[in-house]
Amino acid sequence: MAEISWIKLKTTMFDDEKIRLIQAVPESDAIIVIWIRLLVLAGKTNDDGLIYIQRNMPYTEEMLATLFGKNVNTVRLALTTLANFNMIDLSSDGLIAISNWEKHQNIEGMDKVRLKNAERNRKYRERKRQERLKLENDVSVTSRDGTDKDIEEDKDIDKEEKKGKYSDEHLRLAKKLQSNLTEDFPKEMNKVDIEKWADTIRLMEERDKASIEAIEYVINWLPTNEFWFGNIRSAKKLREKFEKLKFEIKADKKNHKKQSQKLQYSNPSEYDDLPI
Repeated sequence: MAEISWIKLKTTMFDDEKIRLIQAVPESDAIIVIWIRLLVLAGKTNDDGLIYIQRNMPYTEEMLATLFGKNVNTVRLALTTLANFNMIDLSSDGLIAISNWEKHQNIEGMDKVRLKNAERNRKYRERKRQERLKLENDVSVTSRDGTDKDIEEDKDIDKEEKKGKYSDEHLRLAKKLQSNLTEDFPKEMNKVDIEKWADTIRLMEERDKASIEAIEYVINWLPTNEFWFGNIRSAKKLREKFEKLKFEIKADKKNHKKQSQKLQYSNPSEYDDLPI
């Protein structure tokens, strides 16, 4: 992903309770500087608050110490402190994620930009269509064929934009995802538009070509992974991160298989039939 060139910091940042508590601990200034540097790194990565060099290469404490101009012990103290205050998540493989990354992004502004770009593309497509029609009307021999082609293109566009009807299976999976999250995020889950979630799962099957079995497998797997469970709290986010989640599950599967072969207490073939 291309990096973003800005992050959002509030002028009331130092009135925040967590920041004020951090200011009372040793190396507080260094910790706050490292916190801001982590936000900048997350912006450069531009992957929902994740921080890494490459997807399979997270930053080590030594790397961060070099980048930030701090000693390793200070970086380690900062990461531990920020994790204790739930400002970052540290996964078992060393991946760092900014908690509530949306707070540091102008989501509304970004949505407006996306809508504006979509409208611009629609107008451009319409203008090119009109140009083709005008050109084809000037050449009577090809006029009918050209018009038919444009009608077919419009039908394809309408078909793509038209919202289809989700099935009972899509609704069942949407409810399962909601149910898994309700205990930990009750207020958020009470506001869910479950039909919208079901339609998103429909799109995963119809457009993204994900099978119902694979979608259900990932939904069932999420509560077993502390990091991803807290970050996938909607069907939209599930769809956005589905390929990445499949990658994580396959990596887990590979690790389990190696461990089983090493310890010889389980049949490693049991991990060969995952529906993803």
